[in-house]
Amino acid sequence: MKIYRLITGDDTNEYCHKVTEALSKGWELHGSSNYAYDAARGSMRCGQAVVKDVDVEYSRSLNFGEL
Repeated sequence: MKIYRLITGDDTNEYCHKVTEALSKGWELHGSSNYAYDAARGSMRCGQAVVKDVDVEYSRSLNFGEL
């Protein structure tokens, strides 16, 4: 099964670590990064979709960040 995650966060070093950690665990980039200004928070926000093939059966209780 292919699983999907959208990693989001402020435009900081921590966000880059989140994406890099996912890549190191076998996730693959899916599409382009998103980058937008969040006026309510006064900061730039980033988003990156990632996908991964796993040998599990789908369940709504899956925590995709742990796979």
